[in-house]
Amino acid sequence: MKRRLIGTVKSQLPSTLRVEIDRRMKHGKYGKIIRGRTVCHVHDGANEARPGDVVEIEEAPPASKLKRWALVRVVTRPVSAEAAE
Repeated sequence: MKRRLIGTVKSQLPSTLRVEIDRRMKHGKYGKIIRGRTVCHVHDGANEARPGDVVEIEEAPPASKLKRWALVRVVTRPVSAEAAE
């Protein structure tokens, strides 16, 4: 089974996305809940996603030096001010 994660697109290049996965964890010594994030470089050959989208990604064979994930689907898109009018 390949891992699947859900995160937010922070930046976009041609066929590459930078996706941040936010997580919360308990500090080992003090017990306080702290926030962390994981950054994944994702292959998006069809250029479907845009910055701000929530996407689902899956582990994939290496596409380049940093890209180890592939885009599965766009879960949600942000509502823009222009679309609301």
